[in-house]
Amino acid sequence: MEQRKRIGVLGAGHLGRIHIQQLLRIPEWEVIGFFDPDPGQCAKISEEFQVPVLGSVSAVIASSDAVDVVTPTLSHHDCASEALEHGRHVFIEKPVTNTLDEARDLMEKARKSGTVVQVGHVERFNPAFIAARSSLDRPMFIEGHRLAQFNPRGTDVPVILDLMVHDLDLVLHVVGAKVRDVQASGVQVVSDTPDIANARITFENGCVANLTASRISMKNMRKMRFFQRDAYIAVDMLEKSVEVVRMRALEGEPDPFAVTIDLGANKGHREISFDKPAVAPTNAIQEELRAFHRSIVSGEQPIVSMSDGFVALDLAHRILERMAANLTRVQA
Repeated sequence: MEQRKRIGVLGAGHLGRIHIQQLLRIPEWEVIGFFDPDPGQCAKISEEFQVPVLGSVSAVIASSDAVDVVTPTLSHHDCASEALEHGRHVFIEKPVTNTLDEARDLMEKARKSGTVVQVGHVERFNPAFIAARSSLDRPMFIEGHRLAQFNPRGTDVPVILDLMVHDLDLVLHVVGAKVRDVQASGVQVVSDTPDIANARITFENGCVANLTASRISMKNMRKMRFFQRDAYIAVDMLEKSVEVVRMRALEGEPDPFAVTIDLGANKGHREISFDKPAVAPTNAIQEELRAFHRSIVSGEQPIVSMSDGFVALDLAHRILERMAANLTRVQA
C-alpha cells in the first residue's frame, strides 16, 4: 500500500499558512499545492514555501488524495462537500461548519464516499492536555478560560464558534455523558455577535462545566481546571504545563514533613501530593495532521471524527440559542 499521500490546501490565511508549513515537515504528505482567492496572499505563501498555487478549489481537489480545508467557517461546507463528492479524504478546521444542517450533509456525504474526515479540534493534540489525560477520572466540575486579544480574524462567527468550541470538544470528550442543561450569557462589544460569553453546562452524570471565552481581553489565556474525587488537575494549554494535586488517606501519624490536612471529627488526615507531569515538546497542528494521514492509511476512525465535530457544534448552537433567549428577555 502506498504510504505517501498527496494533499492540497484550501485557504492560505493565518492558519492556512501554518498548515502548509507543518505539512511540509511531514514526510508522509506530498503537498501538491494550495488555493486562496487572494492573489497577493497566494504569491506571498508560494514564494515563502515554494509550493504551487493552483487555480481553483476544483483544481486542488482534482490533484489530491486528501484536502485540507482551512478557509473561513462560512465556506467550510462548500469546500468539503465538493471534495467528498469526488471521493477525497478531508481535514476540516473547527468549527466543522457554520450550521448543523451543513454538518449533517457532510456526515452523509462522508458515509456514502467511505472517506476519512477529521475535524481540526487541535487542543486534543495539545501536549499539555495529552500529559494530563491519564490523570482525568470522572471529573465533576470543570472550569475553563479561553481569552484572546482582539483580532478581526474570526469575527465572522460568534466567540462561541470561534474560541469556546475548542473547550466544548475537550469537555465532551472527557466527560463522556449527555448534556442535560445549558445556561449561557454573552455580550457584543466590538462586533455584531457576542465577543465574550459564559456557559454553564450540566451533564446527566452530574458533572458541571463552567466555560468563559473572550476575544477582547488584554492578554491571552487557555486554561482548564478539572476537579474530581481526591484530585485537582490544572492544564495550561498556552504555556504547555500541567499540575496534578492529589489527596490520599493516611493511617497513623502523618510524616511531619508531608503536606497534610486534618479532616476533623475523627475522619483522619489526608496527605497532599503535587505532581507536574512531563509535557512533550510537540507541535499540536503537526500531530493532528500526522494523525489524519495515519487514519487514511490504517482505515481507523480519526481521533477527532466528523461525529465529534458535530456534537461540539450542536452544543455550541444550544449555547447560542440560550444566549439569544436571555438577550431577548433583557431587551424586553
